Amino acid sequence: MPDRTKFVLDEKQMPTSWYNIIPDLPSPLAPPLHPQTDEPVGPEALAPLFPMELIKQEMSPERFIEIPEEVQAVYKTYRPSPLNRARQLERDLGLPEGVKIFYKYEGVSPAGSHKPNTAIPQAFYNKLEGIKRISTETGAGQWGSAMSIACALYDMECVVYMVGISYKQKPYRRILMESYGAEVIASPSTRTNAGRHVLDMDPDSLGSLGIAISEAVEDAVSRDDTHYCLGSVLNHVCLHQTIIGEEAIVQMEMAQVEPDVVVACVGGGSNFAGITFPYYKRRLDGKTKARLVAVEPKACPTLTAGEYRYDLGDEAGMTPKMLMYTLGHDFVPAGIHAGGLRYHGDSPLVSQLAKEGEIEAVAVHQNACFEAAVQFAKAEGILPAPESSHAIRAAIDEALDAREAGEDRTILFCLSGHGHFDLAAYEAYNSGKLQDYDFAAGSMCEGA
Repeated sequence: MPDRTKFVLDEKQMPTSWYNIIPDLPSPLAPPLHPQTDEPVGPEALAPLFPMELIKQEMSPERFIEIPEEVQAVYKTYRPSPLNRARQLERDLGLPEGVKIFYKYEGVSPAGSHKPNTAIPQAFYNKLEGIKRISTETGAGQWGSAMSIACALYDMECVVYMVGISYKQKPYRRILMESYGAEVIASPSTRTNAGRHVLDMDPDSLGSLGIAISEAVEDAVSRDDTHYCLGSVLNHVCLHQTIIGEEAIVQMEMAQVEPDVVVACVGGGSNFAGITFPYYKRRLDGKTKARLVAVEPKACPTLTAGEYRYDLGDEAGMTPKMLMYTLGHDFVPAGIHAGGLRYHGDSPLVSQLAKEGEIEAVAVHQNACFEAAVQFAKAEGILPAPESSHAIRAAIDEALDAREAGEDRTILFCLSGHGHFDLAAYEAYNSGKLQDYDFAAGSMCEGA
């Protein structure tokens, strides 16, 4: 069995407020713009999609926002999540005592990932406003699973537009969502104008999160009883996820060590924001000097190869334009198994921090990530989600770099979910069939 040191909080120690990074940004956050007029949009433009409380959170100047007691009660069914020291992995890597690896494990939630941290409050606020039905999208299925569970808890209908390639690659995620009562539709679909338009151009489209978002938004605005929910990118989503980092700070204090680097994978930015934003605040307060590292796939390297500009959040142009790093809203990534990282843009908050040099970003190939994931699983007994494997790859690289440099280094990463529904991806890796794709090269890598 793995030799771990686990740091577990009592539910009474769970944070009661979310941390809002907006008032602490180095410069003001750029406003979203109307997709047709390019004028800044106000709350009224978002009202057809979101409940007013989430709209307020999206634009709030308050540093800390109280978590409703009803939401706290649901959180306590799986939170606080554990923090582990990966001692067996450290031994396998031949690390000296001064190089330590810790991971915050979010796979203990009912959905097996960090996604319920925002799905639960989003469903709660929509229920308060009388909404009876939620439309959303999902990449790998983790967000769709979380939203399906949240809707079941609050007795709301849920329809999920699942990116087509993931719909095929991950049938058990679809079955899980359907078991919770959700309707799951492969995107692009013939159900919406946005989906039909894509299929007319490319009947064999793999789909993308941008396309699935267009379909879900179109679905929501076509019905008075329906709102749209998003699992990443937006400010209020990043806000809800900060409970991860707030807990981690307390747990690392229990371990009597301060991280030198905090690592998380990044697609839209939610789990990265969740663990790093509280550490950004801690750095502002002079309590840490931790580097904050975002890890993305080379097949969809938004922060490392994208342009920093205003762009649409979806393929069809139904969402506001946001200032972010982007590969273009019509970009369709290769069909890598880390479906949750196949998004053309990034959170405006994460993008601004990257632009201003407050965070670092690296891109890695999926074969290297799966190599790290299997090494981690053999050492620690947890099979990671393909998305999370990107953080593991970077954490291992940080540890090996410190070993070679003869430096002490404490590494903390977010293990954002388990890979129990991703066994087809592991089968492809184990059999040598997993392919690497490189955005810069524009194709599959030779020899992959």
